Amino acid sequence: MNNFNEHELRATALNVREHIVRMSTDGGCFTGASLSAVDLIVYLYSSFLNVNADNLADPNRDYLFLSKGHDVPALYGTFAELGLLDKARLGNHLSLNDHIYWHPNTHIPGIEFHSGSLGHLPSVAIGVAMDIKISGGGNKVVCILGDGELNEGTCWEAMLVANAYKLDNLIFVVDRNHFQANVRTEDLIPLEPLADKFAAFGAAVKRINGHNFTALHEAFSAYPFEQGKVNVVIADTVRGKGLPSIEERADRWFCNFNADEVEQLLLELHGEHQTLLTSETLVVR
Repeated sequence: MNNFNEHELRATALNVREHIVRMSTDGGCFTGASLSAVDLIVYLYSSFLNVNADNLADPNRDYLFLSKGHDVPALYGTFAELGLLDKARLGNHLSLNDHIYWHPNTHIPGIEFHSGSLGHLPSVAIGVAMDIKISGGGNKVVCILGDGELNEGTCWEAMLVANAYKLDNLIFVVDRNHFQANVRTEDLIPLEPLADKFAAFGAAVKRINGHNFTALHEAFSAYPFEQGKVNVVIADTVRGKGLPSIEERADRWFCNFNADEVEQLLLELHGEHQTLLTSETLVVR
């Protein structure tokens, strides 16, 4: 496990959110959904996974599969901040001259598997985790799912298989932002009690605040949660986190802002960050 520095994680997450806002124009991206996953992805690559710019082809590296593929702006932004991707390439988003677009593409170093059609990568992650188990490796395998994605039966079939083969080297992380596209999950097909459902399938489950880096660190530091059981982290998050004007809005799943709107959102983003820091300083004093 890498070093844990909450101040650095917050700074990195702020920069990643700025990248997402800048990618939300000239064709747009899945802004609200991506913003909910930023802290999860930043924490995993900075403080949990053995993945860096120098070991992307190393068979001993850890693996992250973004099954919730439309959150890839958060992944690309994290790659750019951690040196896996040239920051200048983010400006090629949706360009015909690059492979950076709405879903993960394996032409981008660090992307382990294509995704976009939901419900498929849990099975891919299981295959990798099983291979690691058979070969006696110590790699960690993480698969990030959207909560709306859990309406896909393949996710629950994967849970059955993962526990049947005692894949305690596999972690399913659910970005629980309570939205599926432009509808609240509980108004469409209710998921709760979600932790109980995963436990009933045999998983070892932790539920945390997905924007609290200390809570994330405490949860993942306990890996594996229980020997012989697949690990599940339900991370409660907020769609559009960091931009109060679009937070928890059903119509801000996909956004395509004009240049002036982007600049206003960047001001809002940095203002929100400063407010948070001020609040935390007051608490400390």
